[in-house]
Amino acid sequence: MDCKGIETVRRDNCTLVVDVINTCLQKLLINRYDNIMSYRAVLKIFVTFRDPDGAVSYTKQVISDLLQNNVDISQLVITKELTKSDYAAKQAHVELSKKIAKRDPGNAPKLGDRVPYVITAGTKNSKAFEKAEDPIYVLENNIPIDCKYYLENQLSKPLLRIFQPILGDNAESILLRGEHTRSRTMVTSKVGALAAFTQKKEVCLGCKSVLPKGYEKEAVCAYCKPKEAALYQQELCHNRMLEDRFASLFTECQRCQGSLFEEILCTSRDCPIFYIRKKVQMELEITKSKLTRFGDPVIIEETD
Repeated sequence: MDCKGIETVRRDNCTLVVDVINTCLQKLLINRYDNIMSYRAVLKIFVTFRDPDGAVSYTKQVISDLLQNNVDISQLVITKELTKSDYAAKQAHVELSKKIAKRDPGNAPKLGDRVPYVITAGTKNSKAFEKAEDPIYVLENNIPIDCKYYLENQLSKPLLRIFQPILGDNAESILLRGEHTRSRTMVTSKVGALAAFTQKKEVCLGCKSVLPKGYEKEAVCAYCKPKEAALYQQELCHNRMLEDRFASLFTECQRCQGSLFEEILCTSRDCPIFYIRKKVQMELEITKSKLTRFGDPVIIEETD
């Protein structure tokens, strides 16, 4: 669909907004009709193929996934160009570039670069520029995303703009309130003030209970010991699935780079595959560490 002047073509919105608005417009407006000659037949097919209920259901599911932290971080990245280092009002991408310059001067954005960032969860009444953070830093430190910000400041206004002519004054209560917004997932950050007072403990891979003292290096607790083989196979299958996905993403990046035999040197922060590949790589490391907790595999030699 060719659009102009709305959120689907503006670069200051995250990919999630673009995908949701495009899909909703497709369901609300686009119709398919082939070999139709009369206007009445066209109108009939148009009414038949329009799916406003499907658009509402799709929107509710996306909002539910967002609040439950099921949306990939690559869809939440916002990019803005760094045109100058000082603005009259503080901007999120400018403050983040200063933060990166203190943390890692070698990778600090320069004037003319597009700065990618996500809005993380912060203290109450904190400003958006204070919560902006580098997506890679968020992935590495498991920092929670501010889902409320994305719902209220990114998604709500574009959705109400296209659904209000259809749903009327009830559009806000139908889309932004209700049962699909009641379930939320909270993520524990590895950095922050409270992280210094917390102690990480290993849990059983079966029942997820904290392993008692003396069993910290074991994979499962005594209760789940009979199911250890099944749990090992489950983790092994998950590891193979992640390896296949990482291999396909790695190959796609190699093809984009133009060589299938060299290491990937791409650092394009505007590419969603860059963040997906990084996330899958981190998940692979976590899964492999879980597999090592089961111990070395035992090789049984058969004798004649």
